[in-house]
Formats: sequence, structure tokens, C-alpha cells
Amino acid sequence: MQRPIRLPHLLAGGTALLLGLTLAGCGSDPGADAEAVDSGTGEIHVLVYGDAANKVEKQLVETFNKTSEVKAVLDTIPGADYQQKLQTVINTKQAPDVFFNWGGGSIKPFVDAGLLMPLDDMIVQDPGLKANFLQSVFNTAVIDGKAYGVPMRGTQPVLLFHNKKVLADAGLTPPRTWSELLDAVRTLKAKGVTPIALGGGDQWPTLMWFEYLYDRIAGPSGLTDPGLFQKALNGNRDAWAGDDSRKALRLIRQLVDAGAFGTSYDSVKFTDGGSPALLAHGRAAFELMGSWEYSTQQDAAPEFAASDLGYGSFPTVPGGKGDPKNVVGNTNNFYSVAKRTKHPAAVAEFLKLQYSDEFVQAQLGVGNLPTTTNTPKFLATAPNPAYSTYQFDLVRAAPSFELSWDQAYPPAASTPIHRAVQDFFAGRIDENGFVKAMQALPTG
Repeated sequence: MQRPIRLPHLLAGGTALLLGLTLAGCGSDPGADAEAVDSGTGEIHVLVYGDAANKVEKQLVETFNKTSEVKAVLDTIPGADYQQKLQTVINTKQAPDVFFNWGGGSIKPFVDAGLLMPLDDMIVQDPGLKANFLQSVFNTAVIDGKAYGVPMRGTQPVLLFHNKKVLADAGLTPPRTWSELLDAVRTLKAKGVTPIALGGGDQWPTLMWFEYLYDRIAGPSGLTDPGLFQKALNGNRDAWAGDDSRKALRLIRQLVDAGAFGTSYDSVKFTDGGSPALLAHGRAAFELMGSWEYSTQQDAAPEFAASDLGYGSFPTVPGGKGDPKNVVGNTNNFYSVAKRTKHPAAVAEFLKLQYSDEFVQAQLGVGNLPTTTNTPKFLATAPNPAYSTYQFDLVRAAPSFELSWDQAYPPAASTPIHRAVQDFFAGRIDENGFVKAMQALPTG
């Protein structure tokens, strides 16, 4: 799913490949050194998404270069151009040794083409490359049973945010179950309040409702016991037509038909501040959004963020197969390694820095929430310790952290997914139309 354009709290959503955004940043072009991988010059090139968080990556490169004979060179590409340029160079002599990505569908085409190095041997030599990260996050970059990425930057789970004052005025508490949510919708409508703010004009915020309801009803995307979504992602198109899928769609339709989102949600956007403003100004009670909602409100409505912005997990659904502790969202960003690198040992040493104390402290300093097992001892230094601790505990306790659908699927699927979601919400297609649209998605 996409993230808003806000600095310094930049998001882990993709670019053209993954519904990306234009972000500030600049740096050297990896194409400038045509022999970066093959020259044997004693360098490894690290290609990253160009934005404000690059100061952390620059810091870690400097740390690495203080002790390594093989020097790391940081190459940055502004966000709007990142994925396109990566695809251009990934199978050439200009390919980076290490590169930034989103795991899941963002790297699967490279894995299928034999361009990436499985990291399993590195993990045997240094088990910390796996053990020092939350496993629900690490598994996002496990493809066909092999690890192809080490987490870097931070996690962004989707939470159900609420306006504390609006709920209190209506005599409500945050809903723990689906029936409580429906009851809250009815109460809020009777008071003239839009129950749920939704930036439907961006499309990706609407997708979050599908992701959570499918997880709660049909079960998670496990590696050994795949749920509905993972089966579909693996090529089982029949999964979309099953009873669980149709139950999730019925609940979505129930919520829409109950007037939970009002009537103008398709003309409202998160990216221009529309849906956050509805929540902050008390015109809506809830918003389902990635964890960046907090920094968004801090920027736009600091008094609201400080006193009346509440947050919690998605409600449980009776009879569902998914664990109520499961979360969905942007699991993390990752570093993957080109198979053709000439310095795998140096790369392995560089990757170790991604679970160092220095890494955690630096990421927290720019508003990111790392998913390393040593993160808790530094959470007190985060800009909002209580909020960061809540998120970390939520992710740590999650049996499954499902990657956003538009990132888990290959890039070509993003637009069809968003169109199907928007059309179903608006009533332009029914259950059969949605199932047919999802069955047509490319999976390889």
C-alpha cells in the first residue's frame, strides 16, 4: 500500500512498481560506474531509495568503512525513479551488490530470473542475520523456502485509529469485535458523525479493509500452512471463489451498506490530508490506516495527536480462522544481494550492521520502528515511546504479519487490485465480479 509524502516520516511503499510516491533525495547514479560488480576494485555498491532516511544509511556505510578493507559505496535514487532504474540495471554490470526493496512481490521476479543470492549460507555462518529480527517480518523476504532479504529501516502495521472525544461523546469505546463496530456505526450515524474516515480517492486505503477481513476470516499467509491469500498468491486462483472469500466480501458490503464510510469517500484522499482531517476535526470517529497516521496527525493537527488520537487493533470476527493478533501492512524494507557480487563476505559483514545497536538508535531517531530483537531497550528514546512500544509489541506478538496485497503480488497486479477494490466498494461489481478480477491477477 502507498504512504503519504511526508518528511521526515517517509513511508515504505513502493514507486511505480508498488504504487510509489515521489520523495525528496538525490545521490550517485549506479550506472556511473559500469564495473561496480566485476572490477574487483574492493568496493560493494549499496543502492537505496533516496529520501530523508538516507542519513542513517550514510552513517552505517561510514561505520562499515572504518574497519573493512572492501569499502561500501552508497548510491541513492530518488523515490519516483527508484524501481524503474533498479529494473534497468539489475541484470547488467551496473547492478548493485546490495539493494533496497520491499520483499514479497517486489523481488520475486528477480528471484525467478536467478539474479539474487539466497542468504541461507550467510545465515548458517551468522545465525543473527535471521535470529535478531522478528520472524513474522523476516519471513516476508522468504521466497520458495529461501531467505532473500535482511530487514532494514522500520515496520508499519495497519491500526484502527479513533478520535477519543468523538467516541466519549457518543458513549462508545473502541470496538473489539465486528458486532461492536457495527453497533458503533449505527450510534455514530444517529449523531450525524461519519463513522469511518476513508481516503477512497487514493484506492490503497480501501484495500486495508479487505486485507484485514480476509485475514480474520480465512486465515493468514503462513509459510507452512498457507491461508487463502497465500494460496492465491501461489497461483491457486480457485481460492478467491471459496466460501471464506465470499464471507469476507459480504462483511465488507455490510459495512458499506450500513453507511460506515458516508457517501463521498471516493472523493476524499489521505494523501492530500482529507481523511486525516475528518478524524482530527471530529467529523469522523475512526480511520483504518498505517502507523504513519500518527506522524501525519502530529504534522497537521498536533493538539489532536497529543490528546485525542487513539489507536488499537482490528476487531475480531466470530468464526474466523485468523488469529486476532495477526496484523497486516508494510512489514519492513529489506536489503537483498545480487548473485553476481564479487564480495559476498564483505556483504555479509555489512548486513550485520542492520541489527546493531547503532542501527536501532539511528532509525528511531528518524521516526522509523526497527524490527530487531534489541529494539525494546531503546524504545524509551523514540519520539513517542508509548506509541512505538505499542506497535513493537503488536508486531512481536503477531503470529502472522501479512504484507499488503499490492506489495505481495507482482508489480503488474497493483492497478487491477486497486480497481477491483474500488469497484466493489462502490457497487459497480458484485462478489462474482470481484472474484473474477482477482482470479485474473498475474502471479508470477
